[in-house]
Amino acid sequence: MDKMLSTSVFFGVFASIAGYEIGLLLKRKFKLALFNPLLIAIVVVMVILAGTGVDYESYNEGAKYLSYLLTPATVCLAVPLYQQLSMLKSNYKAICGGIVAGVLTSILSVLGLCVICGFDHQMYVTLLPKSITTAIGMGVSEELGGLVTVTVAVIIITGVFGNIIGEAVFKIFHIKEAVAKGVALGTSAHAIGTARAMELGEVEGAMSSLAIAVAGLITVIGASVFANLY
Repeated sequence: MDKMLSTSVFFGVFASIAGYEIGLLLKRKFKLALFNPLLIAIVVVMVILAGTGVDYESYNEGAKYLSYLLTPATVCLAVPLYQQLSMLKSNYKAICGGIVAGVLTSILSVLGLCVICGFDHQMYVTLLPKSITTAIGMGVSEELGGLVTVTVAVIIITGVFGNIIGEAVFKIFHIKEAVAKGVALGTSAHAIGTARAMELGEVEGAMSSLAIAVAGLITVIGASVFANLY
């Protein structure tokens, strides 16, 4: 059975989609942020691979095709942004300031934690792009000499964590402005945070979509500069 599954091109795709659908089902049923569909999908895929004995390389032979959809999906985020263009024009100063502040906070927090924990330079540059979308973060990590696979894992963890705690943070600090919520989620939790922002509203989703792109570009520049500081 495991040999048949490992040689099937569709196994990886099926396992990934099945895991995500289970996550969506749990999220709708219990309505808890902890049941994040992506987080549940990761756990389900791990259980499936462990139960069937299929190794990761065989699974990824099929699952990798889902990654091809990442770039066009990111580009499609421009649609809600275009629909909220007037909102962007009237709040561009606050939006730009928020994104820059978010990027600097992300980079400086990584620098501070690496100093405190005694991480080496390679781990430092591996963690620098933790808050930007995977498509950009992988390139930044590779260019700086980081561990790309670890970068991908950290980016996913950051996004899932931001998706889970985002709304709670807004309530604690009494953040009610839709623009602020969108910028915060997009800057700190990239595409996964944007998925949550779109659930909150159209304005939140549009601002988060913008934040992903702008934060990614600023991080590319910022990471190159800050990489030499440690």
